[in-house]
Amino acid sequence: MAALKSLIESRRFEMAITVLIVINAITLGLETSADAMAAFGPLLVALDRIILAVFVLELLARFAVYRTEFFRDPWRIFDLLVVSIALVPATGNLSVLRALRILRVLRLITVVPSLKRVVGGLMAAVPGMGAVVLLLSLVFYVFAVMATKLFAASFPDWFGSIGASAYSLFQIMTLESWSMGIVRPVMDVYPWAWIFFIPFIVTTSFAVLNLFIGIIVSAMQEESEEAAVAERGAMHREQELILAEIRALRDEVKALRTDAPGG
Repeated sequence: MAALKSLIESRRFEMAITVLIVINAITLGLETSADAMAAFGPLLVALDRIILAVFVLELLARFAVYRTEFFRDPWRIFDLLVVSIALVPATGNLSVLRALRILRVLRLITVVPSLKRVVGGLMAAVPGMGAVVLLLSLVFYVFAVMATKLFAASFPDWFGSIGASAYSLFQIMTLESWSMGIVRPVMDVYPWAWIFFIPFIVTTSFAVLNLFIGIIVSAMQEESEEAAVAERGAMHREQELILAEIRALRDEVKALRTDAPGG
């Protein structure tokens, strides 16, 4: 069991799994091409099944090594879910699950440390992002009600209801055809409408959305700092072990000199 643990935790094993994930992603992409399937269909299907079998064996090996500890790591649970989806028979009403096989590519997140740090930073940013989403929702609701009251009579398709107004305001927030597509036609009827739209764009596109970026960057920075602290701690512990071994060797040498004749 110790040999199996050292194997699945080795750098070479992780690199091999990474290569298989990339190959699997390529084969799944080629399976969407009629020409590729006509030329290499059986080979692609065989590669897909072989790689899936390797993934299953990998998970079984990890479960055999870690036992109940397997379910304490969220990344291992993520791997289990992704591979389990691929094992569901994709026939009949479940044929749509065949498209979910591409989720196996997401296993790169669990084997590439830099990707794990990025995802960890995003997850750490979720609580802060929730507060920003609440603030943005309040701003949207206020402006949607105002837009419905102001522009519904002349532009019912865009501002006829709160839902339609919110969708139109979302388009304006993303700056997708906001000027020529919505704002300028509204200003042809209501010349003062810029007083409404400009503050909305400044509030949402340039202020609130930048809060998202700030929170994410801050969370990723904290994640990187924690990883750096952990690495420095590991290096410090390793140095202490080396120094302890050196002291032990020095004491042994002194003892040998003392015990030697004429010492």
